[in-house]
Amino acid sequence: MLLGIWNRKVERKTEEKMASTMVENPPPHLITTIEWSMMDKGKFFPLYTLSSFTVRCALYPLTLVKTQIQLQRKKEAYSGVADAISKIYRHEGVSGLYRGFWLSSFQIISGVFYISTYEGVRHELGKYDVSPKVKSFIGGGCASLVGQTIIVPFDVLSQHLMVLGLVKGRAGGSKNPKINPLGLNLDARLSKSQLAREVARRVYQQHGVLGYYRGYLASLAAYVPNSALWWALYTAYQDELLKICPTWVSHLLIQCVAGTLGGFTTTILTNPLDIVRARLQVEGVGTMRKVFKDLWAEEGLWGLYAKGLSARLLQSACFSSSIILGYETIKRLAVADQYRAHVRW
Repeated sequence: MLLGIWNRKVERKTEEKMASTMVENPPPHLITTIEWSMMDKGKFFPLYTLSSFTVRCALYPLTLVKTQIQLQRKKEAYSGVADAISKIYRHEGVSGLYRGFWLSSFQIISGVFYISTYEGVRHELGKYDVSPKVKSFIGGGCASLVGQTIIVPFDVLSQHLMVLGLVKGRAGGSKNPKINPLGLNLDARLSKSQLAREVARRVYQQHGVLGYYRGYLASLAAYVPNSALWWALYTAYQDELLKICPTWVSHLLIQCVAGTLGGFTTTILTNPLDIVRARLQVEGVGTMRKVFKDLWAEEGLWGLYAKGLSARLLQSACFSSSIILGYETIKRLAVADQYRAHVRW
């Protein structure tokens, strides 16, 4: 009996000592979101720029194919993504898949402003009682507004270059105002830089300075909701996956899956707006309402909603997972030393 009382006293003292130790040295808290204030900006920006350029370079052919499929009439050129890639490669080689890339690569500049705005807005909203999902939604919308204001002129020019792939090799294609609205002479032996300058000159001649911002409102209508929804859904999917996944599952893997799911959801919801944006920027036909009406008259619900959807879903899946992989990896590499132990890979 005395031995039992002694054992209970020893057990109680051991438990009290363990509890005291845990209070003095609490287990590290897992940081699921690395905030703007936690990072070394001198490391973050160079790494983010390099990562963004690499991802855009690797995935640009999908962007080009998506644009050409959206702008073709019915299935006059390509029956799908695989058919488009094989035909472009067969007729023009690798350079055909990267038509307009160097102009489009200026998106890297807007990307820096985009991510700075996103993180900055989230940082400011963090001073108030705002939920993470709402912070991500507002931050994503503001970031897209800033990014599109910078990139639309380059987007307009690069899409004119992209769509020339629909003209090349087609009898009378260069005279078709729908796919060659600038009336470019493709028989002239122009270098890529000369062709880009010619496109910029023709846009200015026909539409003035505002021609470089043709489709700007359509871009905002397509991309601001897309960006806001994507970041909010990314945060929401990540939170739900963290609840159901075992602790040994890589947090970075969970974030990549959450980004991909967010990309799929927003692509399905906003695809009609992206089709209208692409047509307005290249063809310059009136208003968003007119483009909607023309698409409905030409191709019905399929043309209005599903045109280029498979290409955009494929692009979105690759782009979302790649961007998140690069973005979240760079945040971990750039995080300040005092937070490093609290971040799980």
